[in-house]
Amino acid sequence: MKRIVSLLPAATEMVVALGCGAQLVGRSHECDYPAEICKHPVCTRSRLVTEQTSGVINQEVNQLLSEGSSLFQVDFELIKELQPDVVITQAQCEVCAICYDEVACELAPLLSKGVELISVEVYRLADLWKQMRDVAQVLRAEEAAEFWIEAAHGCLSRITEQIGAQSPRRRVACIEWFEPLMAAGNWVPELVELAGGVNLLSEAGAHSPWMKWEAIIEADPEVIVLMPCGFDLKRSTEEAGVLLESDHWSELRAVQAGQVYVVDGSQYFNRPGPRLIDSIEILAEIFHPERIAPDHEGVGWCRL
Repeated sequence: MKRIVSLLPAATEMVVALGCGAQLVGRSHECDYPAEICKHPVCTRSRLVTEQTSGVINQEVNQLLSEGSSLFQVDFELIKELQPDVVITQAQCEVCAICYDEVACELAPLLSKGVELISVEVYRLADLWKQMRDVAQVLRAEEAAEFWIEAAHGCLSRITEQIGAQSPRRRVACIEWFEPLMAAGNWVPELVELAGGVNLLSEAGAHSPWMKWEAIIEADPEVIVLMPCGFDLKRSTEEAGVLLESDHWSELRAVQAGQVYVVDGSQYFNRPGPRLIDSIEILAEIFHPERIAPDHEGVGWCRL
């Protein structure tokens, strides 16, 4: 069996979903699901003070990036001591997780000796299927990948059937950051559509765009879903206060109708791994309460 160090929460969840969780020997500070993987050594830490407001966090991010500094510190000596056969990271976003280039540079001696370095990159839902297969091929778990993908498609079909072709599709704005405002892009627009909504403000497969209040006012969504990157349900609800203080907030149709929801972005929507399927279920519960049982309410989502 191959020894695995995963520096990306979504990848860690992929490894577990493939039945290879017992092969994990190290993880990032953000890898916390499922609970049993928390026993493994932590190989990274954030340089950001994440307890601050979204506006202050954004300022710190910009400052570190302008200095050419990484947002994360990696304990490469610990990784070497763990003697992995496979190290998993990403090259998609230097803000979200450890960067591929940094890992490749620091672990060059290990890579030259045959250690495999995998980069997991998911921009659309189809990429999730591909990445599951790619990781499975390295771990020799191809059959498990096909089983999981088939089950995921079955779940999506069940959601579509429950929603029904005649159900109204409400116009939805998903907000991924509060100060400054950012709409949720990449895979989120597809999740909205699969859950029976019409996505506004962002494009499937494209990076999450910064935006102005004027864009939200012009779109005038029927439903607003708050999913700030890296925040859990409680933290997101607390941080939403900055939106409520805006003069524009009360102008929005979704606000006036009481159709503003908070979701756990940290555990679901911000992680492009197996639980994107759960994320679609969460949105379906929000968009179609008359058809979908609220199984994730209070844990995955709540009304603001």
